[in-house]
Amino acid sequence: MKNKCLNTLVVENSKVQQTIICKLVQNHEDLHLSAICDNAIDAIRIIKNHKIDLILLDIEMPHINGFDLLKSLDKNIEIIIITANPNHALKAFDYGVTDYLLKPVKIDRFYKAVKKASINYGKVCEPVEEGEFLMVRSNMKNRKINIKEIKWVEALGDYIKIITENENLIVLSSMKSISDKLPSDRFLRIHRSYIVNLNKVEKFGCTSVEIDKHQLPMSRKQKPKLELLLEKVDI
Repeated sequence: MKNKCLNTLVVENSKVQQTIICKLVQNHEDLHLSAICDNAIDAIRIIKNHKIDLILLDIEMPHINGFDLLKSLDKNIEIIIITANPNHALKAFDYGVTDYLLKPVKIDRFYKAVKKASINYGKVCEPVEEGEFLMVRSNMKNRKINIKEIKWVEALGDYIKIITENENLIVLSSMKSISDKLPSDRFLRIHRSYIVNLNKVEKFGCTSVEIDKHQLPMSRKQKPKLELLLEKVDI
């Protein structure tokens, strides 16, 4: 059975390079060229309004560069960097990109990068029981987390830290994005920087919640909501 074509967005400010990269995409049987743009602002709009599976991204662009675009992403999208600058590779992989290609792009390297993206995409799209697992990208790998094992989530600059029973994961995401993916009857954002699993709450006061002997700050206005949800939660 043929793999699903990846809906691909090309973000490149050079018209010459756009033509070259688009031709590579159009000649690859596993890719569908969904959109082209020459700046990160338009790319953000396209990503918001369309289903994009793969971004072929230049780093050095005017106004907003490729890294600024990566910071804004809160979806599981495969990223292949295509740039003339070899000096950004380490930083790029810190963002969990799939691959890093140098211009001029060699066809065999492009195909290898696309193969990685297709494999990663397939793992992300594996069917899981709704509401029981969460797919995230951490340390350049797609991870499947059992929601019941999450203790709490905390903000960490442009990232979040997910604390589970077995490990801590650093994920490039906003708190709002992760909050939207967690079941609202079992998780509560008690503070702008903390989301807690109600099943893990051991005790709480007016301004804090205790989980596994850790004191987490809580907004006073969230206490009534916490009390109400704890009455309903299935411990």
